[in-house]
Amino acid sequence: MFRVLYVLAKLVPCAIALRRDRKEWSRKDGVVDQEKYRKNARRALAAFLSLGPVYIKLGQWLSSRADILPQPYMEELAKLQDDVPAAPFERVRPAIEAEFGPIGEAFERFETEALSGASLGQVYRARLKGQEVVVKVKRPGIEGAVERDLGVLRRLLPLGLRFVDPNLGLSARAMLEQFIDSIREEMDYRAEAENLRQIRDNMGGSVIVPRIHETHTGRGLLVMEYVPGTKVTDIEALDRLGIDRAKLVVDIHKVFFTMLLRHSVFHADPHPGNVSVTDDGRLILYDYGMVGRLDEESRMRLVRLYLALVEKDAARTVTAMRELGMLASDLNRSLIEQAIEMTVSALHGRRPSEMEINGLMEIANRTMSRFPFVLPKHLALYMRMASIIEGIYKVHDVDFRFVKVIKEVLEEENLIRGAYAEELKATVSRIAKSLDAVVSAAPEMRRLIEETRSMRLGRRRDRTPAAVVAGATFVGSAMLYGHEPLLGAAGMACSVAAAALLLR
Repeated sequence: MFRVLYVLAKLVPCAIALRRDRKEWSRKDGVVDQEKYRKNARRALAAFLSLGPVYIKLGQWLSSRADILPQPYMEELAKLQDDVPAAPFERVRPAIEAEFGPIGEAFERFETEALSGASLGQVYRARLKGQEVVVKVKRPGIEGAVERDLGVLRRLLPLGLRFVDPNLGLSARAMLEQFIDSIREEMDYRAEAENLRQIRDNMGGSVIVPRIHETHTGRGLLVMEYVPGTKVTDIEALDRLGIDRAKLVVDIHKVFFTMLLRHSVFHADPHPGNVSVTDDGRLILYDYGMVGRLDEESRMRLVRLYLALVEKDAARTVTAMRELGMLASDLNRSLIEQAIEMTVSALHGRRPSEMEINGLMEIANRTMSRFPFVLPKHLALYMRMASIIEGIYKVHDVDFRFVKVIKEVLEEENLIRGAYAEELKATVSRIAKSLDAVVSAAPEMRRLIEETRSMRLGRRRDRTPAAVVAGATFVGSAMLYGHEPLLGAAGMACSVAAAALLLR
């Protein structure tokens, strides 16, 4: 009970501020006080840090949720780094020796000074069977602490999000379950080892993935080869090595988008601490605890989305986004298409003014804040991955064309033909549904025509039902027009003709 009260004391002020900011952000037009939002977001960031591992992870998770947070909050929470001082080695030793016996017998050398510490685990260097290795071990008592805080979140988070906005009640529990699944998987190092093996097999030699020591890996301990490198954002060190940073940014995007678009599993946490570079410019990936998975249907929809971007087709891009569940059904399609057209122009080299970009981004973010919106887990992780990679690119500030890289990935991985085939299948499916709608309306249209004929013959009947059918047909056809112009135009023409007969 004390923990619940402590969490409430930390987060209630943040929830009150977010509720006020979110309402203002979604309704207010024109210039807003960005610094006020950022100040409140920094308070939330400090609260997450003070509450410990689960809340640090929660803050990172929320940093990609445009359906929950205004843009300034997302930008501030994206700075939340999972970098926590390591616990004393004597508290970690029992966990290692419970798995392998005395450290001096299990390892030829074991350095007791941690290489790094995170909220869930910490990493040490050692020597095993003549090879330099790293040993990743869970923090002492972390499983009990995580389960305690997950229990608190189960009680508080859905209520808190409903307080912030009643619309979020629809997605709160789904989001919480996604988060719980993710953090539990991250604590099981056997799952991380399997993720690592799968990504290494998928990617071949295009990126360096450390090898696992199978005999020294369990639920709470992971031993893998030591692969040193230079941090991907250490510009001075990279320049000393003579690394082409423009090529490096391209390579990073190629590696991660190949994982995303070609394979069923992708690394979802590519922050700078998890990506390094060898002296000859090859990429090294660490930490496979947080991964995303895509089923075949979702993966092909993403391929179609990026193909539409490459081909400068905003309408097809929005259709793919809708099919992926990235857009709520009642969002303004015209607004989203405008945003996509601007994005496509920028991707292909025409740079809109900063004011134009910021203005449209704010409008889109506010629009998303007004509607119930459930972002699937795999897409939340995909958006997190993409936003972190974008941050790496911004650090290097080199000449870079995202659309060119995506086009190369689609071509090199032979994905374009499959994307066109899926596009054709989706179009045929939509046409079939549209035809079903037209056929189902045929009896009503027939009654409308008979009603019109009877009136022309001089019979006195109430025109209201026929007028309602004509109006409904016109509205439905107008909505259909955005997806199927031919059928939509035909429906509108029929309804107009029927209305004209009614008025005679």
